[in-house]
Amino acid sequence: MEQSQKNNPLHGKTLEDIIKDLVFYFNWDALAELIRIRCFQENPSVKSSLVFLRKTPWAREKVERLYMRYQKRIEAKKEADS
Repeated sequence: MEQSQKNNPLHGKTLEDIIKDLVFYFNWDALAELIRIRCFQENPSVKSSLVFLRKTPWAREKVERLYMRYQKRIEAKKEADS
């Protein structure tokens, strides 16, 4: 199992971390444009997004794919801002 996790880009990242990183990089409005789900469009919050995404596998997959696509850019922006 450890070997398979070694190559998993999401290993060690919680869904909450992923959402926070995406909001940090894009903001809620841009995120709602990229992934059209209500929890990002109407009164968005990390908490409401977590509830929805934990119950909705197809939406969670979209969020994780977006995160993986921008992961290096997000990390670079976080580094530059600190």
